[in-house]
Amino acid sequence: MTQAKEPLSEREVADRLASVPGWRREGETITRGFRIRYHGGVALIVHVADVERLIGHHADIDLRWDRVRFAITTHDAGYRLTEADFDLARRIDAIAGAHGAEPL
Repeated sequence: MTQAKEPLSEREVADRLASVPGWRREGETITRGFRIRYHGGVALIVHVADVERLIGHHADIDLRWDRVRFAITTHDAGYRLTEADFDLARRIDAIAGAHGAEPL
């Protein structure tokens, strides 16, 4: 099994991507957007940021009036995808669901 911060092979990326429906690959980044009103998006981001601080891994986040978009890659692995990215994607999905965010 690949360590959390070790870059995944193309096959491993494809396998992990299949395990996180709604996330899509854009180069060496995985992305997903959710529809949520602005203030709900702020609360969602704070919740995600708190978890990110605890696990030591973070997403790039883009907040708009009615949506939020997350983009994840591992900077410490040369901006490549790692197991940590897919773990964070699953955590974001759970948090977004708890906040009532709708997948885009």
